Amino acid sequence: MTYQPPCTITPVIERLLGQICEFVGRHSLPIAEEQNLKLRRINRIRTIQGSLAIEGNTLSEDQITAILAGKPVVAPLREIQEVKNAIEVYDRLEQWNPYKEEDLLAAHEIMMQGLIDYPGRYRGGGVGIMGRNEIIHVAPPASRVNILMRDLFNWLERSEHHPLVASSIFHYEFEFIHPFADGNGRMGRLWQSLILTGWNSIFAITPVESMVHAHQQAYYEAIGQSTKMGDSAAFVAFMLETILAVLEQTETDQVTDQVSDQVIRLLNSMDTGFMSVSEMMGELSLVHRPTFSKNYLHPALESGLLEMKYPDNPRHPGQSYRLTPKGRNIKALL
Repeated sequence: MTYQPPCTITPVIERLLGQICEFVGRHSLPIAEEQNLKLRRINRIRTIQGSLAIEGNTLSEDQITAILAGKPVVAPLREIQEVKNAIEVYDRLEQWNPYKEEDLLAAHEIMMQGLIDYPGRYRGGGVGIMGRNEIIHVAPPASRVNILMRDLFNWLERSEHHPLVASSIFHYEFEFIHPFADGNGRMGRLWQSLILTGWNSIFAITPVESMVHAHQQAYYEAIGQSTKMGDSAAFVAFMLETILAVLEQTETDQVTDQVSDQVIRLLNSMDTGFMSVSEMMGELSLVHRPTFSKNYLHPALESGLLEMKYPDNPRHPGQSYRLTPKGRNIKALL
C-alpha cells in the first residue's frame, strides 16, 4: 500500500494556512540585493542560534557572529564545532534538494561532523525523544528506519498538500522516525525550512527555528500530542502558528530597522485624520519647528508614510498631513 502519513486538516490548519498565504502574497515583492544579503546573514545567525539552543548549545548570537567572521570565541569546543557545522550546512541551503534522501544524509554528515561516530548514516540502535523531564516518544526500531525514510520521501515528492502543510507533516514524521543517532531535531527543522524555501524565497530570510526555540516546550508538547493521537494535526497547527508569528515578527524588525525612532514616534502620535504641523508638534511636545521638519516630517514624507492635504501646493496656509496606507500598515506593526 502507498504510505500516507495521518493528518487531519482541521479548521485551525485551514485558517492558519490562509493567513500565511495572504501574508506571503503581500510581501512577495523583490528587495534590493544588498538588503537581501544583510537580512539573510542576520536571520541565518538567528536560525542557527535558535535551532542549536533547543539542543542545549549555549552560544549567543554575538558569539555565532564572531565564529562566522573567523574570530576566536571562548566556549566549549563541542559547541563551537556545532556552530561551524551548522553554518556550513545553512550556507549550502540552496544546494540541497528537499526531495532527495541522499541530500538529507549529506547534510547530516556535515551537520554532525566531529560530533558523532557515523555522521550521514541512519542509526543502528534504539532512540527516544526527550521532553523537559521525560521521554515523550520511543522511536521505531533501527531495522525499520531505511524503509520508513524511503516511504516518507516518496510521500513528500507526490504529496498534494500545500508546502506549508507538507513540510510540517514531514517534520513531524521525521521526528517520529528519529532516523539518526543524534541531530534529529536540528535536521528536522532544517529540512522543513528547505522545503519552505523551495516554495517561496521569503523563507530563506525567515528564522523559523528561533521562534521554535522561544516556544520550545510547546514544540515538544505538540510532538507528544500528535504521537498520542496518531495524527500530526496538532504538530502541523503548532508549526503554522510559529511560521505566522515569525513572519510577522520579521516584518516588524525590518520596519523598525528602516524607520528612525523619530518617525516611529510621529506615526504613533497620529490618528487617521489630517493634522497640522502645530497639532503634530503638540502631540510630540516639540517646540522647535526646524528640528521637527528635519527629523520627523520630511523623513516621513520621503518614505511615503505621510501625505499632504494639498500636494500641489506644499506651502498652502491650510496644509495638513495624514498617514498613507503604507504609514497605517507600518504603525500597526509597531
